[in-house]
Amino acid sequence: MRRKGKRTNKTRDDAEPTRRGRMTEEEKLRVSRVREDQLSTADTPEDGDRWSTWGDADQGPKPHPDWLVTELAAVDRELGIVKTGKEADVFLLERAMGEKACLLAAKRYRSNDHRMFHRDAGYLEGRRMKKSREMRAIQNRTAFGRNLIAEQWAVAEFAALAKLWQIGAPVPYPVQRSGTELLLEFIGDDEGNAAPRLAQARPEEDELLDLWRQLVGTLMTLAEAGVTHGDLSAYNLMVHDSRLIMIDLPQVVDLVANPRGVEFLDRDVRNISEWFASRGLPPEIADPSALVATLLDVAGMG
Repeated sequence: MRRKGKRTNKTRDDAEPTRRGRMTEEEKLRVSRVREDQLSTADTPEDGDRWSTWGDADQGPKPHPDWLVTELAAVDRELGIVKTGKEADVFLLERAMGEKACLLAAKRYRSNDHRMFHRDAGYLEGRRMKKSREMRAIQNRTAFGRNLIAEQWAVAEFAALAKLWQIGAPVPYPVQRSGTELLLEFIGDDEGNAAPRLAQARPEEDELLDLWRQLVGTLMTLAEAGVTHGDLSAYNLMVHDSRLIMIDLPQVVDLVANPRGVEFLDRDVRNISEWFASRGLPPEIADPSALVATLLDVAGMG
C-alpha cells in the first residue's frame, strides 16, 4: 500500500530543482525569477505598485538632478505604457515621497521568453565578457544567453547615457539600472505626454536649420567621446521645447574598438541627413560625406 505523505502547496513552477549536483544556468535563471516574483509581492505599498528601487540599483552620475526623488521610502506607481519596441518597452512611472514627485521613463528590455535582439552581432563586436561560459551561452543563444544579452544591452545603454550626460550631450538623465530595467528622465510635459519624435515634426525652414545645427553639435560631442549612436534615425531623436534630444542608445558603437565603427558612423550620418534633406534642408548644408569627414577628424581618425 502507498504511504500517505504530507501535501505541499508548491506548484510545479514554484518547485526548486530536485536534481542533485550542479544546477544548469537555465535552472539558476528560473529559480532566480521565482524568488524575485515572491519578493516583489511580499511587501507592496498601499498607494503604489512597489517601493522605490533606488537603494538597490546602479545609480546615475552625480550630482543627481534636483527634480529626482532619491528617498528610499519613496513609492513607484505605474501610469501606463509610453512605447513598445522590438527590444524593449517603455512605461511611464511616477516616483513620489510626500509632496515631492517626479515622472520617469521605465525602459524594460524584454525577457528571453519573448524577444530576440535583432542585428546584434555587429554591435557586440568590441564588447567582450570575461567568462567564456557566458560568451558561449550568448553565441549559442540559449535561454540563459539571451537573458545575458538583454542585461548586457541594458548595462551598455546605462553606461553610455551616464558618459554622454557627464560630457554635456543632450540625452535623458540615466536615473538607475536594475537588471534589465532602466529608469530614465522622462522627456515630456508634467501631464505625462511624451515629447514628439523628430520623425513626427514638421519644422519650418528656420527651425529645420536650427535642429540640424543641434544635431551636428550632438554628433560632434559623441565623436569627441569616440562613439557613434549606431542606429540613428529621426525616430530616436526627440524634440522637446525646441531642443533636440538623442534617445535609444543600447547599441552605441565605439569607433575604435569596433572594427565596423566607421561603417556605423557613416550609416548614422547618411540616414539622418536624408531625413533633413527630405524636409527641405539644402544639400550643400546636409552633405553627409563632409559631415562624416569632420566627425572622423574630431574623433582623431581623420
